[in-house]
Amino acid sequence: MSTQPCLTLTIEEHGDTAIVLCHGKLLAGETDLLHVPVAKLMATHKRVILDLGQLNQMDSMGLGALVRLYVSSKTKGCTFELRNLGAKVNELLIVTKLLPVFSIIGEHRTWM
Repeated sequence: MSTQPCLTLTIEEHGDTAIVLCHGKLLAGETDLLHVPVAKLMATHKRVILDLGQLNQMDSMGLGALVRLYVSSKTKGCTFELRNLGAKVNELLIVTKLLPVFSIIGEHRTWM
């Protein structure tokens, strides 16, 4: 019996920029589905944008995956940006005081 992953990615490459569209849920047990391909993109692109507009749930492990990618980007000299934060992801970044750590572009603020 095969189960489908909670998270799927669509990758768009535009020159030295890669845009990763995340769909579904970024949860414990699924974080390598994000980390592995995005870390590879960081080795070959100057800029990686993670579009979280279709991400409808993220737990602490998912948040940890974003932090790991942020650290990887710094060591690889790659610009790492988040865009289209949904309300739940935005709230999680605010509560954990991590929102200022990330470069946020596009529609991202949902004020409470």
